[in-house]
Amino acid sequence: MNEAAHTPVLLAEVVAALAPAPGKLIVDGTFGAGGYSRAFLQAGARVVAFDRDPVARRYVSAIGGADQFRMVEDRFSTMAEAVGERQVDGVALDLGVSSMQLDEAERGFSFMRDGPLDMRMGADGPTAANLVNTAPPAELARIFRVFGEEAQGRRIAAAINRRRAEQPFARTLDLADFVERVLGGRRGAKVHPATRVFQALRIAVNAELDELEQGLLAAERVLKAGGRLAVVTFHSLEDRIVKAFLAERSGKTPNVSRHAPPAAKGAAPSFELLFNGPKGPGEAELAANPRARSAKLRAAVRTAAPAWAAAA
Repeated sequence: MNEAAHTPVLLAEVVAALAPAPGKLIVDGTFGAGGYSRAFLQAGARVVAFDRDPVARRYVSAIGGADQFRMVEDRFSTMAEAVGERQVDGVALDLGVSSMQLDEAERGFSFMRDGPLDMRMGADGPTAANLVNTAPPAELARIFRVFGEEAQGRRIAAAINRRRAEQPFARTLDLADFVERVLGGRRGAKVHPATRVFQALRIAVNAELDELEQGLLAAERVLKAGGRLAVVTFHSLEDRIVKAFLAERSGKTPNVSRHAPPAAKGAAPSFELLFNGPKGPGEAELAANPRARSAKLRAAVRTAAPAWAAAA
């Protein structure tokens, strides 16, 4: 097994941000192979971990500290129901697809190895193949544009619509090669032409951005005053959501214009930023794990103010 695949990115930075210690309760919202949970337990904290991927259970037995650890096989957005409100000292969220999922061809997350076009993080719901083969072209184009930031989304969707009428897509390499041909080949590009399409499909299949938004609201509810939130993102869509949430909840949202009247006073800030801006991996971590290059950590401390009311 590749050690880098089982070491979560920004581990030292996340541990420093959450400050786990004896007597503290930490929620590991994205258990994966248990790297964060193991570190929190080693610091003496109790841990409740979440993961909707049934494959994650294979790593639970290696965690140890059974009396201090509980696994919940569900989405992290359900944490409030599992642990209660204002009970938690820290919440860690490590977003996106894990290295183990990418490396397992049968999961269908990557075009580096041929596998079924699946991409589900859980065990239920429609697959990426279902989406590619049945969604209207306009919906596919929207998915590619919004979730993949793919400028050629409409062109790719139209080509997929023509091809699937004769031969549905079932394998990762088939779709990747097809997208590459539609876009005219690599032309010396370092990034594969299908990268944005695969990202978009994965996000859509797993409703990842909705899950993130609901998870942030849940973290706001479960953290006690002084509790800490640490979120690691891997692409701009995730990071923008986390940045906007923490800016709003910490009262950092600027007025649209200096000429506009002051906004009406809203809810009291529910978070204070632990540090300004995101933190990224250092050179040593990048050398050991190149996949960490896009990782960004944002962190904040929960205030004593009530959780904000959910937007209508």
